[in-house]
Amino acid sequence: MSLPPIAVTLGDPAGIGPEVAIKALPEVVGICRPILFGNLAVVRQACQTLRLPLPLAQIEEIDTGELEVVPGKVSAACGRASFGYVEAAIRQTMQGHAAALVTGPIQKEAWHAAGITFPGHTELLADRCQVPAVRMMLCSDAISCVLVTVHVGYRDVPDLLTIENVTESIRMADRAWCQMHRQRPRITVCGLNPHAGEHGLFGNQEEERVIAPAVEIAASAGIDVKGPLPADTAFTAARRRKTDVYVCMYHDQGLIPLKTLAFDDAVNVTLGLPIVRTSVDHGTAMEIAGQGIASHNSMVAAIRMAVELSAQ
Repeated sequence: MSLPPIAVTLGDPAGIGPEVAIKALPEVVGICRPILFGNLAVVRQACQTLRLPLPLAQIEEIDTGELEVVPGKVSAACGRASFGYVEAAIRQTMQGHAAALVTGPIQKEAWHAAGITFPGHTELLADRCQVPAVRMMLCSDAISCVLVTVHVGYRDVPDLLTIENVTESIRMADRAWCQMHRQRPRITVCGLNPHAGEHGLFGNQEEERVIAPAVEIAASAGIDVKGPLPADTAFTAARRRKTDVYVCMYHDQGLIPLKTLAFDDAVNVTLGLPIVRTSVDHGTAMEIAGQGIASHNSMVAAIRMAVELSAQ
């Protein structure tokens, strides 16, 4: 039986992405055929840092023009390069040349410096795959969550919350968990405001106007869902024992508890795409780039999950 080809992007060349991708290869070559999307020169530089020979994995050389990589330094050139890696990998996966896509961490500031308007992977994937709605799901043994909004400022979050968006997030969480675990999940939905609005005392009654109606709609469709719960108590040990997936209203509401409980072990999965896409749960860690000390646990977990999901 042939192993599935998995597209793996190196992420920002000046960050830890190339390093963790190369470190992960020995632990996943028995379950897949990794295809690295990047530059051979970047791979060579990372291997020199790690004092390792060039990997036997296939390297899909991406033409990024002149590229000088200084570990830990944000640059437009590296932003263009990492964007090119992802674009090529999406295209190859959409065309069926890879069974799934695994992305290394990008530097959003570098994308911005390069004139790239997408805030991150999630928005780029939605555009290139031409889907109307995607969600970010972070998975780990300790905690999993789906985000209703992702890379937006706090002041923009309330206006982006609608009954339809919250309901669809709950539905996506339910479908994804069923696909991954073959059983229906117990879902906890967080409120937006302190104390989940305290019956309208805080905020603009987002809980009453938007979140609670969405929970009712999802529950009426047979989904096991509770909420909105105050976020300051939603992640206690007792509540986590009753929850399989959290639906969180904004980025940090879900990622602070997740990264506290499962940093380096969680996997980012994009829901709503026609392809399987997973990613590491961390950033470029520019402060330690080029030192050979970054943990590759999340990259290994992301590749393993990509293989599992692509086989379903």
